[in-house]
This record gives sequence, structure tokens and C-alpha cells, in this order.
Amino acid sequence: MKRRPLPVAAALAATAALLLTACGSGDDKPSDNDKIAGADQGSETPKESASPGAPADGKPDGVDVSLPKDMNLVFDWDKPKDKNQAAAMDDAANFVRAIYRGVHKRTSNDAAVTAYSTGDGLHYAKTQIDGRIDGGWTAIGTRRHYQATTRSAPNGKSVEVAFCVDSSKFYGKEVKTGKVLKSKPSISDFDYFKVVMVKFPTGDNLWQASKVFVETKVAKCQ
Repeated sequence: MKRRPLPVAAALAATAALLLTACGSGDDKPSDNDKIAGADQGSETPKESASPGAPADGKPDGVDVSLPKDMNLVFDWDKPKDKNQAAAMDDAANFVRAIYRGVHKRTSNDAAVTAYSTGDGLHYAKTQIDGRIDGGWTAIGTRRHYQATTRSAPNGKSVEVAFCVDSSKFYGKEVKTGKVLKSKPSISDFDYFKVVMVKFPTGDNLWQASKVFVETKVAKCQ
């Protein structure tokens, strides 16, 4: 059994048209599930480390987004040349890291969550985290993110970051028993995300996820 993203009102609007002008693109490979190292270690808590693509200290913008070693989020994409789009893409990745850091820390009020999301984006993050906490499970494996594109709004204050996610090697794990919930790979492992990032009013480079749209079982992401 594998846990999929929890249903959220915003996520149902996957096909909603966003009034953004087309801009640069890049490729990202989804890293939702990798080979599970130490999956039989029960409730042993792995040492935290910065996930791939994060700054060496794991603290972009001074916010800790480090994750345990067995929770591997891979962002396989090229940054666009536009400065704002590149910054928005970086913080879209940090938004994803913040969600899984909250899952690991067992709180939806972690500083990373409130730093990298606002409005509907914050609601989405909290729903994802709280659902996993209530269910008594965390995550383990590799979640890959790829085929990323960016589009900027005319006013330059928002950027849509879209990307594929591969969760075929990313599993739920029961916190109490350490049991890893696996399932056979299928089209259900491939999702397509559109995250609308908005520039934080008083920050030079901080961008926050304000809306999240999710399309599930996406063949183009396979």
C-alpha cells in the first residue's frame, strides 16, 4: 500500500488556467521513491542531512529544510536564466522539502512550512502534513521531481512552477511499527504539480507557494 497526496480543494483544480505569460523551462526528475536503505530498522530515527539540491548547510533563507537520510527528495531540473524564476523554482523545491520536514517532525507548524507557503499553499501543506500525522505514518525512499517549467505573471510578482513527480520508490512508513507500505509501480505513481509562487513582500529573494494544483495519474510524466 502506498500513500498518495491527500485530497485538497485546491488540488482538484489541476486544469485551471493560470494567467501567466509563457517563459523558460527546465527538466526535473521526480524523486519520490528510491531503493529503501534500512527499511527494516523499525522506529530507529535516522540522522538528518540536507537533501539533494539544498544548500550545504540545509538552511536556505536561514530556514532549516534538512531531512533524514532515508527521506530523499531529488530535484532534477535546470534553473531558468530569469532571476525571479530561478528564485521561485528554488523555493518551490524548499516548499516540498518543508512539507516532508513537517511530516518527519510531526508538526505542520514547523518554521519551514510557514516560511515557504502562504494562503492556499499553506493550507495545502498543513493538510498534507496533518493527514500523515493523524494516520500515524511518515515517508521513506526517493521522490523525484523533473520536467520543470516556469511562467511569470506580467507584474513579476508571481511565478508558476510546474513539474512532474515520480513516487514509484517513495513509500509510507508506519511510525510506531516501522513497517514500510509498498505497492507495485503503476501510473498512480506519476503526478503533475503546478505551484504558484509569490514574492514575499519584505524579502529580496524569498518566494512562497500560494496555490497548489495537482493532476494525478499523468502519463506524460512516465
